[in-house]
Amino acid sequence: MTDLKDPQTTQPPVQQVPMQKKNYSGYKSFSYLEAGKDYPDWPLTPELNRVPSRAPEVTPEQEGRVRRLFQEELMISLHDHCFVAPQDLSRFLEFRRWGRDFTGYEGLSMSGLDAVFDNLMNGTAMITSRGGWKWDDTIFDLGMRLSDIAHQEMVMHCKTTEDIVSAKKNGQIAFIVSLEGAAMIENELDRLDILYGLGVRCMGIAYSEGNALGAGLKEPRDGGLTVFGRQAVRRMNQLGIAIDVSHSGDQTALDTIEVSEKPIFITHAGARALWNSNRLKPDDVIRACADKGGVIGIEAAPHTTLTEKHPRHSLESFMEHFEYCVDLVGIDHVAFGPDVLFGDHVGLHHALSEALSIGASRGHLQYEEVEYVDGIESPAEAFPNIVRWLVKHDYSDADIAKAVGGNVMRVLKEAWYR
Repeated sequence: MTDLKDPQTTQPPVQQVPMQKKNYSGYKSFSYLEAGKDYPDWPLTPELNRVPSRAPEVTPEQEGRVRRLFQEELMISLHDHCFVAPQDLSRFLEFRRWGRDFTGYEGLSMSGLDAVFDNLMNGTAMITSRGGWKWDDTIFDLGMRLSDIAHQEMVMHCKTTEDIVSAKKNGQIAFIVSLEGAAMIENELDRLDILYGLGVRCMGIAYSEGNALGAGLKEPRDGGLTVFGRQAVRRMNQLGIAIDVSHSGDQTALDTIEVSEKPIFITHAGARALWNSNRLKPDDVIRACADKGGVIGIEAAPHTTLTEKHPRHSLESFMEHFEYCVDLVGIDHVAFGPDVLFGDHVGLHHALSEALSIGASRGHLQYEEVEYVDGIESPAEAFPNIVRWLVKHDYSDADIAKAVGGNVMRVLKEAWYR
């Protein structure tokens, strides 16, 4: 574990200043109800400066350029979980079974984001089961989250690309409902229509465990996309649901890319060539995705995007995966899906190691466990520090604009109905 007394990590955290002015009124999740009466009053993690995570050192001129880019360009996170975790993770499953995801509105107001693909509780929405990924739980989770969002003005439920543009113009953040796997549709194709009607705009094929559509990354053998999976891909194309293969097995991912008439996403992954983890994608999958016009989002969840050069997970190892993918397929096909949250992400992985298939995705790999990913610890700091890093490393405005939002928008204009 990281020693928080290490002088490298004890310097005062950067005082965060909003990258863009957002219409944040101070609203806290479910404050239209009475905590302790209508639902348990869970002590939650602070949304800002939870740990002394460090920003890249930039000059005042570079910081000025960073802030100009946030004002001028669309900032879209391809994958995050913008909830606030409870302080006591030993009670996390009990917390989850109440079905209330507390959105980090204050943290998001500092993030500079114009849009975020938020993936809800996904398989951890174990309201009615211990296995997760149930239809009733997904609908409960979705409805509860959107009920909370409907009671404030800064975050808006996004359904179209026009909503993303409007959100930036109006000081809002477009909330794009995403699901990391499709197990909950079982063998019911029309459930995709229902999810679309309820506002889901991005869906994964499988989350680690195989399902009726295809194999996840933890399966010992990957038989590829099933006949039903091919029907589901076609229906998602017809509806306008963007497709994600981040947690799918390699052959299932390749089949999905081939079958889909629209470009797809690898919303949150990295390059297996840099770190031999099933959780990351081999070159042939990344190339196939790009060849069909798709985009890979680089992820930063703890202990995913490590490298031999940077075996201690940080912003530097994360950005090494970004540069590798840019060299492999070009700047037009790489974006950012940090996959971060507000709270102790490492502790959450320990609490939910089986449900999140942590062991299966990392296998035999040995690495130094950190307590947090320095420089990219939460949604509040992720994109500001990513853009600082890009500016510091002399990326052009045009290339930064593509990576932080332009590439995602290009795919959405093809993959979504409108």
